[in-house]
Amino acid sequence: MTFNQFLCALRARYLVVVLVFLGMVAIAGVVSVLMPSKYTASTSLVLDGRTADPILGSVLPSQLMPGYLATQIDIIASDRVAQRVVALTQLDQVPVLRDQWQEATGGNGDIRTWIGTILKQQLEVLPSRDSSVLKLSFSGNDPNFAAAVANAYARAYIETTLELKVEPARQFAQWFNDRTKSLREDLELAQRKLSEYEQEHGIIAGDGRFDIENARLADLSSQLVQVQGQRADSRSRHSQVGSAESLPEVMSNPFIADLKAQVARLEAQRTQMQGRFGVNHPEVARVDAEIGSLKQRILTETQRVATSLGTTTRISAAREAEVAEALEIQKARVLEMKAHRDQVAVLRRDVENAQRAYDLVTQRLAQTSLESQSQQTNVVVLTPAVAPGAPSSPRLTLNLIAGCVLGLLLGVASALVFEMIDRRVRGKDDLLQLKNVPMLGVVPAAPGRRGGRFFSRSATA
Repeated sequence: MTFNQFLCALRARYLVVVLVFLGMVAIAGVVSVLMPSKYTASTSLVLDGRTADPILGSVLPSQLMPGYLATQIDIIASDRVAQRVVALTQLDQVPVLRDQWQEATGGNGDIRTWIGTILKQQLEVLPSRDSSVLKLSFSGNDPNFAAAVANAYARAYIETTLELKVEPARQFAQWFNDRTKSLREDLELAQRKLSEYEQEHGIIAGDGRFDIENARLADLSSQLVQVQGQRADSRSRHSQVGSAESLPEVMSNPFIADLKAQVARLEAQRTQMQGRFGVNHPEVARVDAEIGSLKQRILTETQRVATSLGTTTRISAAREAEVAEALEIQKARVLEMKAHRDQVAVLRRDVENAQRAYDLVTQRLAQTSLESQSQQTNVVVLTPAVAPGAPSSPRLTLNLIAGCVLGLLLGVASALVFEMIDRRVRGKDDLLQLKNVPMLGVVPAAPGRRGGRFFSRSATA
């Protein structure tokens, strides 16, 4: 069908188009008048995902996720929030709704769930573009009821988000509280073991006994080395008893030196007397007797000194054995104290580890306890809902415009359908589409004749 044929068909069947158009407009008007009025109340919520946690002091990672706003929309549209709205508005106490619930479910199920499902059908949540603002709208037959439910939804959502944040913290706080008791018992047990071990072995923390015993061990070691040196020296000198006169003790003995000086003086005196009186003179014999007596005394004193060297060697050996025994005893004592000290160190580490674990859990318990008692949320009501002054639906003007458009389309479609059912020859284009019917010419329509330029009379042979 050409455009000219389309216009001709519409002009010929304009009554169908007009009737359908007027019918659709009338239907739209009647429906708009008969439909119950609905009022839509809206409230705006701000979700600040960058707000730092007041306890942790950091931004929660979940608030930075791209799907954070979508998650919050799902929470608002959840049954949990809807049931809280029912509880806040006390709709479950309304007799009419209770009768409807009894009639619809026969009293089975929860009335709050049933009412919440109905409320969700009238709820609309839209996020603002490129912002953290959510627009929450609720539609109802009464403007005050719509505003009250919208505000109840905002409050229920805020309380639910707070519960979702606090409930895990409460569970963690309970777990940490139970864990704290067991860790406190472990700490007390470790401290008791350390105290009992110290009391059993007489160990006082920080008394420095181990350092004193170590110093005593070092002193005994030095004494042993010194005594061993003295014994070796005494043994070396004692081995030289055959040449006792060359011993340093003999040579440095002042008494022996004095005796030797007297012997030398008497020998010099005897030499003089021998030259004067002769060898057999009584005075010479007396001097010889004195010299012999002095030499005997020198020999006796030398023997005494040599004997004292043997005594010194024995004393040194005894002293060495005594010091060595004391050193072995001190070593055993130090080793025992070291073993006690290592065991005490192990027990102290157990106490420190138990204390560290207890402090860590106690700190987390305090933190989670604060989190479980927190009443702060990152959701703020930007604009509370107020009772709308005009209904949001039905919109008479919009419905009439929609009726006009739909009526016009249906009218044109109806005209085309009737034209297809009952085809007429309305111009040369229609004749050209006929088979075996040649067109000889076109006779123009008379001026003022109905049909104008759209209609013509043709002659065929």
